[in-house]
Amino acid sequence: MKLDFEYGHGVMSAELPDNTDVFIPGKTVPDPECLPQDWDSLYAETLKSIRNPIGMPALRELAAPGKTVVFVIPDIVKGGCQATAHRKVSIRACLDELYAGGVEKKDILLLFSNGLHPRATVAEMKQILGQELFNEFYWTNQITSHDSEDPEHMIDLGLTGRGDPVLMNKYVYDCDIPILIGHTQGNPYGGYSGGYKHCATGITHWRSIASHHVPKVMHRGDFTPVSGHSLMRTKFDEIGMHMEEKMGHPFFCCDAVLDTYSRQIAIFSGYAKYMQPESWKVANQRTYVPFAEEKYDVMVFGMPQNFHYGDGMGTNPIQMMQALSAQVIRHKRVMKENCVIICSSICNGYFHDERWPYLRELYEMFQHDHMNILPDMDRYGEYFATNEEYIRKYRFCNAFHPFHGFSMMSCGHIAEMNTSAIYIVGAQEPGIARGMGLKTRATFEEALEDAKRKFVGPNPRILALPLTFKLGAVHLCMKDDDLSNV
Repeated sequence: MKLDFEYGHGVMSAELPDNTDVFIPGKTVPDPECLPQDWDSLYAETLKSIRNPIGMPALRELAAPGKTVVFVIPDIVKGGCQATAHRKVSIRACLDELYAGGVEKKDILLLFSNGLHPRATVAEMKQILGQELFNEFYWTNQITSHDSEDPEHMIDLGLTGRGDPVLMNKYVYDCDIPILIGHTQGNPYGGYSGGYKHCATGITHWRSIASHHVPKVMHRGDFTPVSGHSLMRTKFDEIGMHMEEKMGHPFFCCDAVLDTYSRQIAIFSGYAKYMQPESWKVANQRTYVPFAEEKYDVMVFGMPQNFHYGDGMGTNPIQMMQALSAQVIRHKRVMKENCVIICSSICNGYFHDERWPYLRELYEMFQHDHMNILPDMDRYGEYFATNEEYIRKYRFCNAFHPFHGFSMMSCGHIAEMNTSAIYIVGAQEPGIARGMGLKTRATFEEALEDAKRKFVGPNPRILALPLTFKLGAVHLCMKDDDLSNV
């Protein structure tokens, strides 16, 4: 069979055996039905959720004249930006309830929870919020983006019971009503976005994130395949609850379970400790997909140049490794122990140095000084994370924070841990891929023939994943897997 896979800004074709299994999210196995996608229907459903929160009073009851509010809003990486996207609808519905309860507009701040991701540009703010919300708050300086390196607007809350440092955004800490607008959408880092993951990663400091986005957490057996019970997820919950304890009140969460196209399947609001498990029950029906009858020898997909974390993700070698590993984390349940990955990538030497100003240096360091595997780089984490020039670029040039690269490397090693070989097909600068320990071939067919000869035998079971980086991903499972406690 002939299939097209993402490659740069276009596609590359592959001729694969006719018995190849193909999975496309939302198509091969349909998602649960989403809510009607007109504004009025979504607004009504969101309002119903906000007025009937799980485990805490409704927003209108919390509101009062003089109360201050901070909306904590996910950055552009996830959640969709369509006219009826969850962020747009839920912020408006929450605002209407707050105003009805006596909160004044001047006491509201919209804060993008970018964590160590680039701080939101004005163009991204408009895209995420829509013109109406943007105009309502931007011109009065009531929209900002989390700056984890701004000492005036960060607060140290000490350690969790486990000993993890918690430094959080002071705007959020100081306000009377902190509102987390989140997405319960499949995520290789702890099962789902939203809930306590949102605050634990989105409004904290690199030292907090270094307690969980590191090899000693990410290379454990409970991290791969993806699970909602990993140590990482436990740490998210502990950090979020520690914030609530120190604030003296819980976050008000409004999370949407999203489908393949970031459309709302269901809305859940309330106290994350009780709301998060309920939202997962619905999300599990869409995200953990019983599919495979036999485990696969070969997994085939393509990598565009621009996806998820931005332009260059599919060409920058450290980001490429993270993307490869994300597929392993999601789909490990259906992979044989000696599974081989074949992935098309233009791999043309474009690092996008403005967005990831430190990754070229990291890549070069990895080629020297006894750096045999990516975790060997971990000892340089604090050196990079405190580099003043890289910090300035994070704060003022819309670049990723330098420690983010180490979370990417921690993840990137997982692909090597769980495969026999990884082939990059179509690399224009193949030495970059080889510098990460990857094999290179000109075509899918050449890569498959080499893998059959060396690793998987003449009749491998093949899983093809077209559009895997273009659509909201799922976590593939065996048809007979017990998914009662994922």
